[in-house]
Amino acid sequence: MTNAQRFAAIDIGSNTFRLMIAESNPATSATPWKIIHYTHNIIRLGEGLHHSGVLSEAAMARGLAAFQAYAGLLAQYDVSPDLTHAVATAAMREASNGELFRDKVAEETGINISIIAGEIEAGMSLAGSSAVLKEETRADMLLFDIGGASTEFIRASASALNDGETVARDAISRKMGVVRLVEAHLKSDPPSQADYQALLAAANEHLAAVEEYWGDHEAPTALVGTAGTVTTLAAVALDLCPYDADVINNYSMSRAVFESLRDRLLAMNHEQRQAVRTIEAGRADLIVAGLAIVEAVMNRWHYDELIIVDAGLLEGAWLSVSN
Repeated sequence: MTNAQRFAAIDIGSNTFRLMIAESNPATSATPWKIIHYTHNIIRLGEGLHHSGVLSEAAMARGLAAFQAYAGLLAQYDVSPDLTHAVATAAMREASNGELFRDKVAEETGINISIIAGEIEAGMSLAGSSAVLKEETRADMLLFDIGGASTEFIRASASALNDGETVARDAISRKMGVVRLVEAHLKSDPPSQADYQALLAAANEHLAAVEEYWGDHEAPTALVGTAGTVTTLAAVALDLCPYDADVINNYSMSRAVFESLRDRLLAMNHEQRQAVRTIEAGRADLIVAGLAIVEAVMNRWHYDELIIVDAGLLEGAWLSVSN
């Protein structure tokens, strides 16, 4: 074999599909993976799911086209199907035709999809994020992963009993995602005060349920966000173009910076937000719901800083197949 062993992971989100092909890095490297190829596509697989309970024909067609392209990339980079871990989250979990779509993808592309439970999703997100987070952050953190149809909350700490490995205290997945919230509550452009307050109220209902699940109501020391909403906010704050994951990883956003960014984006209409060079096509409306979720989290648990990490579920899925 001319190349080192290659593994692939595919994160099939309710909004975004992502593919990472990578080789294992030496233990002394900054990350466990050496990326050979990465790509992502905003598919909006969960579009309309909140109202219909099914994946639409148009959304499935977009998703299938992405998988056909991914199958070509897997062949191009010589990654076998048994070394590929494709994981599907809330949209395929909840849709009554999610398994039918899974079977169609397997039949037409040879890629086998695992529809994972929210708790498994949370664990993979924690593993992927922990691989690049600083040790002092991992000591006691609340990691949240905002998706299109759900958000996962994981309280975790680095355990001295396990050689500093990050261990989850608990994890919970809520049906609070940016696509779901936008479809339910964003009616005006630019967003009206009433619409944004409705988004905040909806987010807070879910956070109350998270707190109830915790029981002790104790929020960890550090707040860490992963996935496209928070990484986009970081990229906008930094005017980071082209995007660079290494710059995003461990970036600390203060409350003052967040609030300034929130006010700037809420004052814009959809076309103006989409013209911001660090907001990719398809995120201009979703970022509004993302702002509300982040604000609700920071306010409810009195955080003045948000640490942002690019790595998450995708990298966790890669780790699960490469180890």
